[in-house]
Amino acid sequence: DYGRVLIAAGSAGMMGAAVLCARAALRSGAGLVTVACDPVYFPVIHCGVPEAMCCSRRLTAEDLRRYDAVAIGPGLRRTPETAQLLSLVLDNCTGVVVVDADALNAAAAFQIPLKGIGKGIIITPHEGEAARLLHIEPGDVTADREAAAVTLAQAHKVCCVLKGAETLVADPEGILYENTTGNPGMATAGAGDVLTGVIAAFAAQMNRAGLAAFSSAVAGVFIHGLAGDLASESLGQYGLIAGDLVSAIPRALLNVVGR
Repeated sequence: DYGRVLIAAGSAGMMGAAVLCARAALRSGAGLVTVACDPVYFPVIHCGVPEAMCCSRRLTAEDLRRYDAVAIGPGLRRTPETAQLLSLVLDNCTGVVVVDADALNAAAAFQIPLKGIGKGIIITPHEGEAARLLHIEPGDVTADREAAAVTLAQAHKVCCVLKGAETLVADPEGILYENTTGNPGMATAGAGDVLTGVIAAFAAQMNRAGLAAFSSAVAGVFIHGLAGDLASESLGQYGLIAGDLVSAIPRALLNVVGR
């Protein structure tokens, strides 16, 4: 059993984020991936990711307890509904929760505490999202990324993945990892959605193995960056798109784990 992942993602005009996230989770070895979205968009998932299942976002506590990891945020909107869904996930998921994109923005806008009952919370902000959570200017985050990552991790007692040219992973104990893979071609729409899917898949698998959320975040950013490097070797950096990263994930895993 390679872990069950639930992905709460996608909305009108942004279902591609859900597709990319789900495909990335599957390519990263998740045993079962379910996308929670409006039923009107089920055909998008069935066509874009036929290996994934779908469910509505009218989730119960019992529903959420079935999953080893829940990712929330890609392609959502900064709305009260997103804030309510985030609260529901944090209050009831017993696995690892990965919070990204507008779920982070909703947490900042609606003052949702990033606290849960599960095996850990991983947040994946870019500099703008980090600034909103810290109530500072984005330039202040850029000026001292390491301090921002550690401050977020310690203030909220979460694992913080601060995305950027050199992605950082910080935990509440002050441990900081600076990623060494990746290239400028990965600064493309959807790359963050792919990263969320990779981390969620690893979180589900490592949760079953009893490993900490920090380990899955570090592994996720490394494999995500390596996939980008491998894709750029054959395609170049200029025209790299997020789907290329998904396609290269199995090769990245083959390079690292040998299968």
